[in-house]
Amino acid sequence: MPTTRLPTTALRTAALLVTAALAVTACGSGRAATGAGDAGPSAGRGTVPTTDVVSAVRKDPAAAALLPAAVRARGTLALAAGVGSPPSSTYLPDGTTLAGQDIDFADAVGKVLGLKLTREVAGFEAILPALDSGKYDVGTGNFGVTDERRRTLDFVTYINDGQGFATRQDSPLKKVTSLTRLCGLTVATGAGTTFETTLAENRHRCADAGKRPYDVRTYADPGALWLSLQQGRTDVVMNTINGLRYAVRQQPGLRFLNEFKRLDVGFAFKKGTPLAPAFQAAVNRLKKDGTYDRILAKWGTTASALTTSRISPPEKR
Repeated sequence: MPTTRLPTTALRTAALLVTAALAVTACGSGRAATGAGDAGPSAGRGTVPTTDVVSAVRKDPAAAALLPAAVRARGTLALAAGVGSPPSSTYLPDGTTLAGQDIDFADAVGKVLGLKLTREVAGFEAILPALDSGKYDVGTGNFGVTDERRRTLDFVTYINDGQGFATRQDSPLKKVTSLTRLCGLTVATGAGTTFETTLAENRHRCADAGKRPYDVRTYADPGALWLSLQQGRTDVVMNTINGLRYAVRQQPGLRFLNEFKRLDVGFAFKKGTPLAPAFQAAVNRLKKDGTYDRILAKWGTTASALTTSRISPPEKR
């Protein structure tokens, strides 16, 4: 099983508060929110699913043979994990045990390749530069594969997620088909994410259309992000499609608006990594033996299944 170097107390506490908040706000709300069409059997119960879908995975010699000889001899990889909110990654109520789709996929791939993963929690905005510097071998954090990122990093895809929006039930906002629909509103999103970049790059469109620009507020703590929406300090949240659907199932008074853009998500590596072919083979092995589908079913994300894993595919426009 992978080992985990514990994060700072502040990081653990913040993430635990997010999980606790989701569980508390789910009380008395047994209905699925609008847009939660891919809800799986584990979703929407106010608790983080803990079904074991990884321990039965066995090493695949053919996939392991694709690893560099030095890595096979060492038997370990340094993995940086960004921890946000379910279904991607979060903490269980003990405040130290990590759980999530990213965690399950990384653990399963490690078993297929016969490797021990040394997992260290790191900030999303710090992981990608740290991969380039060689501090970590691989990173997870629901990283979308964009053309901009492909210039300096390599990716091995394992799900398809993307960008979407959520708001309060009482909001007049219906659907965001263009970012100009956000003009004059306050948008909450995660710090150091592709959402923050997308919003910053397109803010000028409001002025170009003669409208008041939207205001962007970024949050490192997912709990603070959702609280800002619930309390009316922000009008809409831009985040991952799967993360939004999971969150609104747990929190009454919120609703999923729509998908804005689909994007493949992958393990992140330093550019030119020799690890990519082995990771790709491992993900495809998980698809073949059924583990892949079991992970998605556990987290209620079956609509995010890929047909096959790819190495740094181009971004769909």
